[in-house]
Amino acid sequence: MNAPAAIDPVIDAREVAARARRLRLHVLRMAERVGQGYVGQGLGIADLMAALWFGAMRYDPRRPRWADRDRFVLSIGHYSIGLYAALAEAGVIPLDELTTYGADGARLEMSGGEEVPGFEMTGGSLGHGLGQAVGMALGNRLAGRDARTFCLISDGELQEGSIWEAAMAAAHHRLDRLTLFVDMNRQQADGPPERVMNVEPTPDKFAAFGWQAQRVDGNDVTALVRALELARRERGRPQVIVLDTLMGKGVPLFEAREKNHFIRVAPEEWAMAIAHLEGQAS
Repeated sequence: MNAPAAIDPVIDAREVAARARRLRLHVLRMAERVGQGYVGQGLGIADLMAALWFGAMRYDPRRPRWADRDRFVLSIGHYSIGLYAALAEAGVIPLDELTTYGADGARLEMSGGEEVPGFEMTGGSLGHGLGQAVGMALGNRLAGRDARTFCLISDGELQEGSIWEAAMAAAHHRLDRLTLFVDMNRQQADGPPERVMNVEPTPDKFAAFGWQAQRVDGNDVTALVRALELARRERGRPQVIVLDTLMGKGVPLFEAREKNHFIRVAPEEWAMAIAHLEGQAS
């Protein structure tokens, strides 16, 4: 677990890879209990969640509202299953609470909210996460804190004008302790972004707004760790890392599906998917 520290943590790529496998298992077991869910997204961002919660981020699981903590802003509410997995693995929420995912009255809803420790905002309405992250980063600066703010948005959210207003504000205020991730999985509910409304070339657009911009394979742990370390060294401007990810990553059964935005499969297929990941872990 990451304890409070005065310097940024060092990222161990081997531990990140091992944690990512465990996060994927948590995601599958949560979804298996309800028979459906935003599994493709949770599997696709497992490497990023592992790199943040077990490397890049400074936090104290005993004090989830610790003022000097680094903040992770999940703009995409329906990706909550991936964040729940990370929070449980990191000890921020009880591991056995994952069994309540999607149950009536449980706080682990399919689109999570601020009642869950580790959630900085309710992200069911898309397009607002970056604006809130900019506010948090600016607030930390004004309060004299050296905490970092990390934010994850989806490729489809780039079609929202509020994202670009926030991007302009972040560059104007030179928020160099703000790092944005764009999950470029190319699957919106209505199809790939290039068919709905093209958002490319994404890194060039952010660079034109005054950001440091990188693009990496978001499921390549080594490349992801290098990108995070480069972003951490940047001074005077915010950073964006565009992540080319594969929905369903780590489970061939799901990787091969044409549409992964919301997954429903037969009970035996959940068992096959879990067995595949358990075999990798062993």
